[in-house]
Amino acid sequence: MATDRSSAGDPARTLALLWGLTAEEKPGRRGPRQARSTGEIAAVAIALADAEGVDAVTMRRVAQELGLSPMALYTYVPGKAELLDLMLDTVYATMPRSTPADQGWRARVTAVADDNRALHAAHPWVAAVSTSRPPLGPGLMAKYEYELRAFEGTGLPDVELDAALTHLLGFVQTCARMAADERGARQDSAMTDEQWWAANADLLARVFDPERYPVAARVGAAAGAAHGGAYSPDHAYAFGLARVLDGLAALVKER
Repeated sequence: MATDRSSAGDPARTLALLWGLTAEEKPGRRGPRQARSTGEIAAVAIALADAEGVDAVTMRRVAQELGLSPMALYTYVPGKAELLDLMLDTVYATMPRSTPADQGWRARVTAVADDNRALHAAHPWVAAVSTSRPPLGPGLMAKYEYELRAFEGTGLPDVELDAALTHLLGFVQTCARMAADERGARQDSAMTDEQWWAANADLLARVFDPERYPVAARVGAAAGAAHGGAYSPDHAYAFGLARVLDGLAALVKER
């Protein structure tokens, strides 16, 4: 299955699109006044992705939602790759930012993680997009600047500061993907985790030997009782974030 990637389109055209450099702004070039804005196009595409997944976002579908012909849409956005970058940069620009400036670095970094988790909850498709080459638009730049500032005062050198933020965001993205998988399993099976385990309990009891797997039996029973299923996205996030912060605290202490 193909992976959606950011920055997969033409770099020059993508940067011009993200930073609002239109043909009308280029010296010596004038065109007809466009009836739609890139903001409107991004909003429609994002709404489609939120409701139906990023695979539902095609140039034809977005044009239809906007009341344009597909060819007309190409006069605004060069193609699907550039549209995806526009979508990402837009959600980055509009994401929540609640970092408490008057608190210590741990509270600030926690807020960065929570804000990114909220972003993924609002736009589940974002976690499925590979951003190893991120869209270098104003939304991303503002996000990067804002989140780096959460680490100010830690004493970390710049390279480690960047690595610490990357580590934090990678953890949040992994949690978002796992939570999306859990939601997908619920939707596909039309059962909650508790219902699924109850439906399979008799079969599992016949094939699973707790004496052969004593640690798995003990730990699995405890986790299942605590979470009402094999996995709790909220617990996984809270537990993992605390460990990430503890690791960063140890690094900060060394500096």
